[in-house]
Amino acid sequence: MAVRMRLARHGATKKPFYRIVVADSESPRDGRYLENVGTYNPLQEPAQVTLKTDRVLYWLAQGAIPTDTVRSLLKKQGVGAQAAKPAQPAQ
Repeated sequence: MAVRMRLARHGATKKPFYRIVVADSESPRDGRYLENVGTYNPLQEPAQVTLKTDRVLYWLAQGAIPTDTVRSLLKKQGVGAQAAKPAQPAQ
């Protein structure tokens, strides 16, 4: 089971609001997830991001792979240098 950190869309039409969730990679975008670790509201100026930093670092340590968008949000929030770098393949 590959675990990913990704955005789950909520909110009304034309008014998106996202939860940052940890989910199995095979689950649907807005489907079942393991844990909610934050929120992202792109409609605010500047965009509002809230994170449970301790849980984000826990899941990253457990091997959860953030999507590109979540990785950039984590980097902007300054959560762990390991969150900003993709995993290096073994050589």
